Amino acid sequence: MKSDVETFSKREEGSLGYKRHMRSWFLPESNDRSADTQNSPPSPPPEARSVRGSPVSWLTLGLLLATGAGLVYYYNQEKKRLITDLKEEAKPGPGVGKAAIGGPFNLVNHDGKAVTEQDFKGNWTLIYFGFTHCPDEMQKMAEAIDVLEKKDGIRVYPIFISVDPERDNVEQVREYVKEFHPRLIGLTGTLDDNRQVAREFRVYYMKTEEEGSDYLVDHSIIMYLMDPQMDFIKFFGKNYDVKALADGIKEEITSYK
Repeated sequence: MKSDVETFSKREEGSLGYKRHMRSWFLPESNDRSADTQNSPPSPPPEARSVRGSPVSWLTLGLLLATGAGLVYYYNQEKKRLITDLKEEAKPGPGVGKAAIGGPFNLVNHDGKAVTEQDFKGNWTLIYFGFTHCPDEMQKMAEAIDVLEKKDGIRVYPIFISVDPERDNVEQVREYVKEFHPRLIGLTGTLDDNRQVAREFRVYYMKTEEEGSDYLVDHSIIMYLMDPQMDFIKFFGKNYDVKALADGIKEEITSYK
């Protein structure tokens, strides 16, 4: 009888030991689990978590977007300010009668010859600042020049001045101007020379979307009518079509004293 009880007790003890072993294997004790939780690093706040599949965090992305928006706003405000200044300076001052636009310059024409403002005296000229990677306004200028000559017998010399001398060398400008008009004169120069003439005419320009040598130049879109003494008469914005531009130039020339 004793042996049967002992056998049963050992059997139960072995069975309970097996059950304890299985329980500990499948269900770790709570104190071990809490220790693992304490040792694990805390989760980052939502704003610092990275965008899925990207090392950039939402916070960084937000800062980049805000910076980009700020730069666009600054460029637009600066452009508006410069154009407003141009319009104010185009108004003749009291007792003077001439606007403070234009002045001496030293550039190179599309044939490689050094020229100054003195070389253009004696003729009416229409000056436009741009760059050869953008044909905006050039066709309109050329057509207005032809209308004036064929319809009214008025000869005006169109002049293109580059605001991108880094790319617009003499050869580039030569190929560009011959696409528009046989009398169109193209001018370029050094960075300092082009910056000076742009300053004399109150021209706004700025590089944008730069990717190596491929970039655009944002600039004021204005044509300047100069009299035979190379004094400023009037400017024409992009809102003028060919007819309005030709009529505006004709009016200024016929009323010139």
